[in-house]
Amino acid sequence: MAEITAGMVKELREKTDAPMMECKKALTEAAGDMSKAEEILRVKLGNKATKAASRVAAEGVVAMFIAADGKLGAMLEVNCETDFVAKNTDFLAFSGALASMIADKNPADVAALSALDLKGTSVEETRKALVGKLGENVSLRRFTRVAAKGQLANYIHGGAKIGVMVDLVGGADGMGKDLAMHIAASKPKALDASGVAADVIETERRIATEKAAEDAAKSGKPITPDILSKRVEGSVQKVLKELTLLGQPFVKNDKQTVEQLLKANNASVASFTLYIVGEGLEKKKDDFAAEVAAAVSAASK
Repeated sequence: MAEITAGMVKELREKTDAPMMECKKALTEAAGDMSKAEEILRVKLGNKATKAASRVAAEGVVAMFIAADGKLGAMLEVNCETDFVAKNTDFLAFSGALASMIADKNPADVAALSALDLKGTSVEETRKALVGKLGENVSLRRFTRVAAKGQLANYIHGGAKIGVMVDLVGGADGMGKDLAMHIAASKPKALDASGVAADVIETERRIATEKAAEDAAKSGKPITPDILSKRVEGSVQKVLKELTLLGQPFVKNDKQTVEQLLKANNASVASFTLYIVGEGLEKKKDDFAAEVAAAVSAASK
């Protein structure tokens, strides 16, 4: 059996907010498999074992460019090591220039963007010079460029830590901005169910099946295959509504879904992009006590 360390328990607790002992039990049951342990906690604890996956794990900004006619836009995430540098004027100017360049030059990927000319030198050489000036690493993580089917609207939140760009076809004035703000707050994973990965749906179906079986065992009441199927499908559909923009209750009127809002205004969303700075990245964790101990040790030699 895999050894369950205190570090593993701590990591699972940080991911899920579940009680420490429940985390240890789940890891033991999952033989140390972190992903499986998360599933076990969701079966046992439901949504109480789900923590927002949008926690910022690295520093940086989301830079945005939208043309004056709203027909062309670009959004870029640039990472750095500290929030101090994320607010630096040179860092912000570099990020903004790249967003505009992406819209204008349409590079295929980060490597192509890095090779483009920026004021007489390549983007990559400019980045290296900025690293030398600021004293910490700067990296270009990802970008998107959109030629709109309708009109682009955007929203930047939290000191440029969250950025949203929406391509809205039709609708009333201001609706695009409202939807962008909704996306920043509710963080949908896809426009509709067709955009949710099959493995995500399968995981939710498995969790719902196991939870239904466990609930039936606790109650002592057997569950028929037909009722089980309906209960599982209901759980999956509920999750899909939470994950998809069209299925979510609109933040400014929770009696109405985003899909209902769009239909009422003869509008549709062609696409949207949501960037959260550092999402999925590992942030460097400094151990100040260890640094002091190491410094003292080095000085005594």
